[in-house]
Amino acid sequence: MADLGFWRLAEADPAHLALVGPDGTERTAGELLAASHRAANGLRALGLENGDTVALLLPNSIELIEIYLGALEIGLYVTPINWHLVGPEVAYILGDSDAKVFVAHERFAEVARAAAEEAGFPADRSFAVGTVDGFRPLAELTDGQPDTAPEGRTTGAAMHYTSGTTGRPKGVKRGLFEIDPSDMGELLTMLPGLFGVGAHDGHVHLTVSPLYHTAVLMWTGCALHLGHTVVLMDKWTGEETLRLIDRYQVTYSHMVPTQFVRLLDLPEETRAGYDVSSLRNMIHGAAPCPQEIKHRMIDWWGDTIQEYYAATEGGGTVITAAEWKERPGSVGTAWPGSEIRIYDDEGNQLPAGKIGTVYMQLMADFEYKGDSAKTKANRIENFFTVGDLGEMDEAGYLYLRDRKADMIISGGANIYPAEIEGELINHPAVQDVAVFGIPNADWGEEIKAVVELHEGFEPSDELATEILAWAGTRMGKFKLPRSIDFVDALPREPNGKLIKRKLRDPYWEGVDRQI
Repeated sequence: MADLGFWRLAEADPAHLALVGPDGTERTAGELLAASHRAANGLRALGLENGDTVALLLPNSIELIEIYLGALEIGLYVTPINWHLVGPEVAYILGDSDAKVFVAHERFAEVARAAAEEAGFPADRSFAVGTVDGFRPLAELTDGQPDTAPEGRTTGAAMHYTSGTTGRPKGVKRGLFEIDPSDMGELLTMLPGLFGVGAHDGHVHLTVSPLYHTAVLMWTGCALHLGHTVVLMDKWTGEETLRLIDRYQVTYSHMVPTQFVRLLDLPEETRAGYDVSSLRNMIHGAAPCPQEIKHRMIDWWGDTIQEYYAATEGGGTVITAAEWKERPGSVGTAWPGSEIRIYDDEGNQLPAGKIGTVYMQLMADFEYKGDSAKTKANRIENFFTVGDLGEMDEAGYLYLRDRKADMIISGGANIYPAEIEGELINHPAVQDVAVFGIPNADWGEEIKAVVELHEGFEPSDELATEILAWAGTRMGKFKLPRSIDFVDALPREPNGKLIKRKLRDPYWEGVDRQI
């Protein structure tokens, strides 16, 4: 444990290049350590105590990492907020998370101001990177604070918000370890070890996706705790990814299949113009990867391609390229020390070859903040589920056969129709609405809405455009339907339950719906 963990490693080798920002700004481990201490001391000076929450509306940036590390060493929860959300959605998370400090970037100034106003968030605890009206400069939190370790150090954690199939997003909250973070090295670096990524060893991690995603922040944090260099991307493009791999001799990253598609879309001469021979572990997850795309990536990047199945709540399984070629479509076997089970609807464990609901063993217990019923509902003994259906073969390899009936996965993002339906139904023309995913060649799925209109409204392209424009003031752009169809009546059972498959299935006829 002594040779793991960012804080110990930074003290032992302060000259090590720890972080490269999106604009190429570099931070040594010693510089990053001092900045994180100043953030920790600044948060303590505001009166934050163990178990309090800091909410961040920040792009991938050096500032986000500094605050994250600072909060992590004084027992705080860090909630990175999806910056595609709009003001009311951010305000909800500020309130639900019980955030005591809110840090936003000027790029998201309008959303940040609206959220702070709606949540009634105190101005003296609102800080900005850049200029946001009504927010204090971030320097007022950190400048002048000691760059030495704060007293009474204890380990904090991230608390990400994950949407559910019903209702609003819920924070996945885990208990905190009352341990000095410098003694947490082994626990803070478990994940990469499942994929054969070890400490030091010349590794360089490339962060290609937004840090508000659970896995992205986890992989980035683990890299720092393993003594690796982290290179941050802000706005992702395929060619810039290849340039950074070449420039910094990147060895591993965490990606989603949509990024694979974009990389493969680059002209052959562009792909051939960059050296990617440094790659060792290119991990993908978060969404199903079409088998043809995965075959092509393995042909290009070889056995570096690794896949996992997990969730914000925990996980999971892992599979190497070699294993996947022997068992195409599998998402692998259980992580070491864990177990995967398949249960039927009555809670009976099923044998190999039988399809049922996939349950994963809890690695660390969690609760959905403020929702004990939801926490309990997804458990059987020490196992939890996110509702996916699958089966295991005799060798213990998991194959996902279907997904939660309603969830849409678009470009690696989980999108839950119930939340969108809950907003669209408020439009004065909408009497009833169903939202679901339909095939999209680039993103896997796109969002389709089917609307039943109130009397007095007539279906038209103009009305569809009006509804979508209105919805854009209430939801992030990534949640907006790409198209709206109008019907006389939505199909419902006598008890009122929507029969969504009757609307969705025709779009998937003849299409291999990847999971």
